[in-house]
Amino acid sequence: MELQELINQSRRIVFFGGAGVSTESGIPDFRSQDGLYHQHYAYPPEQILSHSFFMQRPEEFYRFYRDKMLPLEAQPNRAHLKLAEMEEKGRLKAIVTQNIDGLHQKAGSRRVYELHGSVHRNYCMKCHQFYPPEAIRDSSGVPKCTCGGIIKPDVVLYEEGLDEDVLTGSVKAISRADLMIVAGTSLTVYPAAGLLHYFQGNHLVLINRDATPMDSMADLVIHDKVGDVLGAVHIEPLGGE
Repeated sequence: MELQELINQSRRIVFFGGAGVSTESGIPDFRSQDGLYHQHYAYPPEQILSHSFFMQRPEEFYRFYRDKMLPLEAQPNRAHLKLAEMEEKGRLKAIVTQNIDGLHQKAGSRRVYELHGSVHRNYCMKCHQFYPPEAIRDSSGVPKCTCGGIIKPDVVLYEEGLDEDVLTGSVKAISRADLMIVAGTSLTVYPAAGLLHYFQGNHLVLINRDATPMDSMADLVIHDKVGDVLGAVHIEPLGGE
């Protein structure tokens, strides 16, 4: 069964996406051969992006963060735009994403559950004042609030737990879906990947450049770029078929 046919017959689609959704917007992923984990820094990226490293070496953390985690000029690609269209036409009920780049919202999507937070939200650790990402990008050293506290990105670092409200919303959306499209993720990062087990719907579709541990469970597996696959799909509004 083709993806187009599955989308045509579905009324409650949920999209679950990872880094591969944003690579076509010029944002590198982490685990591919040219990803961040295969580049060389004084410390491994997994160590730099941990809570303990952030607390112990904040200056080194922000040097890496400004360099690699703040692609504020990136624009939504065909995948982001098609998903926003699917939501607008009533077929897509939610996006659950592991990405922190905010490109789904930039494309126009409204119901987005950001499992790992967002670079677009930043808070003072002392007084909780909000700061836009430019406040970190345009600062030097450790970014400070007017009260003197450290400004921390609202992203989930290693050793930190996921937001309970985001988790609850994600589980609810996935458990109600009739079609789940999983794309651009290796499905090796937990607890995020474990959310797929809440899907009880009719069809599971996996779109990823490489094979995943869940391929054998899917009704349709497509090894291709996410933007190419979704960009080719035509979306009919609900009730318009």
